[in-house]
Amino acid sequence: MNFIGRETQKKIIQIFFNNKNDFAGLIYGRRRIGKTELIKNCLKESKLKSIYYECKQTSEINNTESFGEIISEVLGLPRLAFSGIEEALDFLFKNSSKETLIVVIDEYPYIRSLVKGLDSIIQNLIDKYKSSSKIKFILCGSYVDTMESLLVKQNPLFGRFDMIINLKQMDYFESSLFYKKFSNEDKVRLYSVFGGIPYYNRLIDSNKTVKENIINLIASPGCRLENEVTMYLESEIKKMNNANEVFEALANGYSKFSDILSQSNVTSSPSLVDILTKLIKMEVVKKEAPINDENNKKKAKYYIDDALSYFYFKYIFKNFSRINVMESKTFFNKFIQKDFEEQYVPHAFENICKQFLILKNKSGELENSFEKIGKYYYDLPEEKNNGEFDIVTESDSQFIFYEAKFRNDPVSESMIYNEIKQVNKCGLSCEKYGFFSKSGYGKIKSENKKNLILYKLDDLYK
Repeated sequence: MNFIGRETQKKIIQIFFNNKNDFAGLIYGRRRIGKTELIKNCLKESKLKSIYYECKQTSEINNTESFGEIISEVLGLPRLAFSGIEEALDFLFKNSSKETLIVVIDEYPYIRSLVKGLDSIIQNLIDKYKSSSKIKFILCGSYVDTMESLLVKQNPLFGRFDMIINLKQMDYFESSLFYKKFSNEDKVRLYSVFGGIPYYNRLIDSNKTVKENIINLIASPGCRLENEVTMYLESEIKKMNNANEVFEALANGYSKFSDILSQSNVTSSPSLVDILTKLIKMEVVKKEAPINDENNKKKAKYYIDDALSYFYFKYIFKNFSRINVMESKTFFNKFIQKDFEEQYVPHAFENICKQFLILKNKSGELENSFEKIGKYYYDLPEEKNNGEFDIVTESDSQFIFYEAKFRNDPVSESMIYNEIKQVNKCGLSCEKYGFFSKSGYGKIKSENKKNLILYKLDDLYK
């Protein structure tokens, strides 16, 4: 299967390989994010000799033996016997003085837990051989907390990495490259469920419908991704019950801290802070404050920031007993279909539209560039009403409001001006008003278009 996306990260890694002054690198990110495939692809495209070793959850001796076999094979030497990982690494650092050698240690946290003081050992090797060795040494791992601990000032490896990549989920556009044959509408639906995780997107079958893919992969007994969300959470969080309850509250639309606390049955505010902090660090939850009141902690809200986790806790987790006794299509039709089309996917479409604006802004393609994008809070005390607009951009105190419509009917001129009227009523003074429409637009008088930005669904996938 061809390697898809990650062009920016590939360029960074290739620069690292080819820069004679770069010595050590760090690549990390959550499991299934595609770190290993990215590295292997870069090694494949590079003409440099390389050694790739994925650590195992066994013993140091077992890892050393396996590592030694690979070293011998790549370097064309008789089978080497090392006393431990330190000796094996020292051998590689020492014997890379004449020819550049890429050495990748994947799943580093496994071997780190087995060898006391391994961070310090590697730091000593880097300092000892940096001026004489041509090695390109990369540590890689999925346990984000462990890998990020290598970057703190107290760690021996602090300041030793010339390249650092925290690999994130792919954006909606790169993700769509995994399922090119689907319509743009269905690309939105697929992204809303499987997000930007390459492993999930590779499982999508282009010969099946969106509904069939969802049922086969996440919404039927014994399906491929049945335990994916809980396995990932369990690997990072010990008190799983609390995390599950927090996710359920978030999936049901509770986003304020106080509401999550009351709905999740977490025992105390400090406990909830700990859980949310952990989930944010894992990049499955995000904390967001309105762009017009960023420092107001009371207005900050929490949202699930991982598509599969959101889908799982919204539709699957609470319905385990039903899934196991119902025919899969019947279950989907009764407990997922309507809400999925009317609420879930339109919500995901808003996120896609926001990503589109950020991508265009970064590339300099927007006529109306911006410095901030996010929610905008409004308050109407006379009407005892307050709320948020989901997509607003700001630059030099100038705002542009955007509305995303994932509906079957074209957006009409009257609908546009009703939205604008509502925005103005809430006190948001805008330079322009933007709209995204799945089904295009009705007839709009040309003289009324001057302050409008109108995007069609196809614009997002060009």
